[in-house]
Amino acid sequence: MRRGAAVLLLLGLAGCGDTPAADALRRMVMPPPPAPIAVQGPALLVGEGAQTIVLTPFQQSGNRTLWRGEGNVALATDGARIVGSAGFGQMVSAVRTEGIDPMEDPRALAGRQASTRRIVDLQGAERDAGSMRFGVALDCTVQGGTPGPVLLVQERCTGGGLSFTNRFWIDTETGQPLRSEQWAGDALPLLRLEWRGP
Repeated sequence: MRRGAAVLLLLGLAGCGDTPAADALRRMVMPPPPAPIAVQGPALLVGEGAQTIVLTPFQQSGNRTLWRGEGNVALATDGARIVGSAGFGQMVSAVRTEGIDPMEDPRALAGRQASTRRIVDLQGAERDAGSMRFGVALDCTVQGGTPGPVLLVQERCTGGGLSFTNRFWIDTETGQPLRSEQWAGDALPLLRLEWRGP
């Protein structure tokens, strides 16, 4: 009986956002994959289920990739991180990191924590002056989980009236991102991304 109550308590705490119990459960299980979508070649799936958008790469330079899909939707990623977006109602027009970005080598974060500051520029889809926010400073703490086949890295950011947590699931062997849930503007829910290989 006591064991059942403990399990219910753990599950209850896991629903409370950023509690230690919630973090423990996230480390144990990757989120379920979206409904199977057949793609040829590398692709970036954004969303979930029937709401999934398939983006394909059209330009790459080092770790930075520009992805685009139907309806003028586009994302720029640097490794696992979104650094630009278009077609989502709000655009991330620029992201700058002060100093070294801990996400340059996410495997080095296994079992440890690092801090970083990111500067973000945002604008609305209509690009009117009232929707633009330049130089939003975000102070972020990046925490790597327990090493295993898949490494969960969580990034908690606050600043400019914003507060959010990004999550990245990284292939420990290759260092490549598998999935992520991350912020791409204060007018949007967290974007769910899934990387697909060739």
